[in-house]
Order: sequence, then structure tokens, then C-alpha cells
Amino acid sequence: MGRRRFTREFKIEAVRREGDRTIAEVARELGVGAGLLGRWKAQFEADTGAFPGKGRLKESDERVRRLERENRELRQENAFLKKTASYFARDDRGGSK
Repeated sequence: MGRRRFTREFKIEAVRREGDRTIAEVARELGVGAGLLGRWKAQFEADTGAFPGKGRLKESDERVRRLERENRELRQENAFLKKTASYFARDDRGGSK
């Protein structure tokens, strides 16, 4: 039995599935190793022509990847701001007038 090969599309979809789940959960679901999925995610996020050997990305694919990366960053910033606001709101309720 040789090495399994995965298409670029499969890898991208696998990385997208993570969302709010852990890499291990998605890897189990797809039947791949968590380490492998982690490497795919790192390649995707590094934006180095993700998953070489499957051809150069089209301009529209590059734009989608850039927008997805920006979306991911904005979600992280939003989560941070929510936590920060929650912390300060909690602090204000316990304070004196």
C-alpha cells in the first residue's frame, strides 16, 4: 500500500472544516492524521502557494484565500474584543460609584 495522495481541493476543504472544532476532531472525521492536517493548515495560512505540485492558483483562488485569511483574522480580533469587553463590563459592575 503506497502513500495516499490528496488533491489541493481536498486539503483546502479539510482546513476550512476546522472552524470552531479542533484539528484532531476534523482529522478523525476525514480519516487523516492530526499532524498532517496541521501541516496543511500551516501551509494554507503561510500563503506560500498552498499545496505545491497541484498547479498555480488562479487569481480568483488567490483572492478567495486572501479574503478567507482576512476573515479569520477579523474573527480572532472580534473574539478578543468580546472577551475584553466582557472583562471590563464585569469589572464595572463590582466597582463603586
